[in-house]
Amino acid sequence: QVQPVESGGGLVQAGGSLRLSCAASGRISSSYAMGWFRQAPGKEREFLASITWNGITTYADSMRGRFTIARDNAKNTVYLQMNSLIPEDTAIYYCASRRFGKPDYDFWGQGTQVTVSS
Repeated sequence: QVQPVESGGGLVQAGGSLRLSCAASGRISSSYAMGWFRQAPGKEREFLASITWNGITTYADSMRGRFTIARDNAKNTVYLQMNSLIPEDTAIYYCASRRFGKPDYDFWGQGTQVTVSS
């Protein structure tokens, strides 16, 4: 199993950038996919982006062009580069892993807070 731990959140002004990191306890290459999600207060959890074991990326339409997911297998780390941040991006950001043969993401980190000020 791959247990994710997020870091890199913080306070940033609108228009700024942040790079979130997701360090995994196991080899991320042993997971089918790693994904990033977020949840804002009073809203449901939202899918942002994912990257499979062989590097195929998928993005939510609303994030395409602003957010970029990448992985470094040697460091067992997945990144989410976020640019042109807006106050509506304020949320807790979660990293999750999905095992081969599983339909859903089944290991989740505790999240990292991102706050975008106007």
